Amino acid sequence: MWKCWNTPHHIVKWNAASPEWHTTYAENDLIAGGKLKSRMEAKDGSFGFDFEGIYEEIIPMQKLRYVLGDGRVVAISFEEAAGGTWVTESFDAENENSLELQEMGWTAILNNFKSYAEKNPSPPMTFQIEISAPVAKVYSTMIDPNHYKTWTAVFNETSNYKGSWDKGSTIHFIGQDPEGNVGGMVSRIKENMANQFISIEHLGLIQGEEVITEGPMVEAWSGALENYYFIDKGDSTLLKVEMDTNEEFKGYFETTWPKALEVLRDLCV
Repeated sequence: MWKCWNTPHHIVKWNAASPEWHTTYAENDLIAGGKLKSRMEAKDGSFGFDFEGIYEEIIPMQKLRYVLGDGRVVAISFEEAAGGTWVTESFDAENENSLELQEMGWTAILNNFKSYAEKNPSPPMTFQIEISAPVAKVYSTMIDPNHYKTWTAVFNETSNYKGSWDKGSTIHFIGQDPEGNVGGMVSRIKENMANQFISIEHLGLIQGEEVITEGPMVEAWSGALENYYFIDKGDSTLLKVEMDTNEEFKGYFETTWPKALEVLRDLCV
C-alpha cells in the first residue's frame, strides 16, 4: 500500500475523482521538507491544475502529513487490519466548495486507490543512462523521426512511428516482422513537458491495417505506461525510463533496453 500510494508511476494511475479526469504527471520527494506534486487535468483538456504540498512528517509505512500552498493540512495513516491495510485520510477543507462536495471528491480518489492497490500492481521496469549532452539535446534527439528509427532498431530493425508527440495526440509505434507483416502499438501521449518528461499510454495493438483496442488480445497492454524522465545533471543528462510490462517480456527488455539507450547516447554526443 505504501508503494502504491507514494510511487509516481502508480500515483498517475489512481489519482482521479472521476473517469473524466486523470493525473498526467507526479513527483514525490518523500522526505521532510520534500515536495509532492501532481498535475490533474480533465481528459478533454478543458481544465487542469497542479496539486502541491510540502511534507511536514513522514513515518515510513505508517503516516504522512503535508501542507498545501494555502496552509491547509493533509494527513494519511496506514494501519494493519485483518486481511489488509486500513488507510485513513483527513484534510482541511477549503472555502470555495461545500464540505459535502469536497468529501465526495477526496473519497472518490481514495476508492480509486483501493481498487488499484487491490490488484497488487507490479513495479515498473526501470532503465537509465547518463549522457554527456544537454537535456534539450537528449530530448530532441530521442523523438527526432530519423534518430528514433536508429536507437529503436535494437528492438526491431524496421521500428518507426507515425503521429505526433504533442500532448493528447495519438501515435502509432510500428515495425515489420520477418515476413513483412506490419504490427505494433497504438498509444497516446499522456504528457509531454519539453526537456523534462514524456509519458506514453499504450491503448492497444496494431495488426496490419487493423487497430485493436478491446478484447483479450490487448488486456495485458491497455493502460500500460512508458515514461521518460530527463534530469539535468549540469554537464550531462540522466535519462530514466520506467515502463509497465508483463513477465513474458521482462527478459527481452532487460537485454534490449540497455543497448538501445547506449545507441541513443552515442547519437547525442
